[in-house]
Amino acid sequence: MTRKPSFSPAAGPAASARCEQAGPSAPRAGRPRRGTFTVVLACALALPAMAMATAAPARADDLSITNAWIRVLMPQRPAAGYFTLSNSGASARELVGAASPDCQSVMLHQSRSTNNVETMAMVDAVKVPAHGAVTFAPGGYHLMCMQPSAAMVPGHTIPMTLRFKDGATLSAGFTVHNAMGK
Repeated sequence: MTRKPSFSPAAGPAASARCEQAGPSAPRAGRPRRGTFTVVLACALALPAMAMATAAPARADDLSITNAWIRVLMPQRPAAGYFTLSNSGASARELVGAASPDCQSVMLHQSRSTNNVETMAMVDAVKVPAHGAVTFAPGGYHLMCMQPSAAMVPGHTIPMTLRFKDGATLSAGFTVHNAMGK
């Protein structure tokens, strides 16, 4: 492989000659190694992403999830997620969505019983009062996991991320239970 001499007016012809004499595998005088720029660029691009990743849970630090579980009835049928969402903050928060890699989609639902008639409807948001909690339980609010993955096996734990109106997220592991809730 023949290396074409490079010439930079700032470095002058002598620098170009030094690079040619050093050969293709030796570092060039006064310049960083070839991969250094790639590493520096990758680090510079990763810093904002890392800052956002660590900032998201901090924005939800007044929120907590307890007793998280998901009921699977049978493979490929919707599964329902239950938990208690607590807000220790001074202002109300609004849950607007959820996602899991083990569900094609996740929706917020509410079951109701009116005049002995059971209904279930999708809801756009669930308010979590300041210094309060909302319980997602059978017969009330729940997450509806559409087209659950093969990982939805009783005894396993699946990841779930809740999304709030202010952009905050909160993740937790949901233990998979059978149709009897065990």
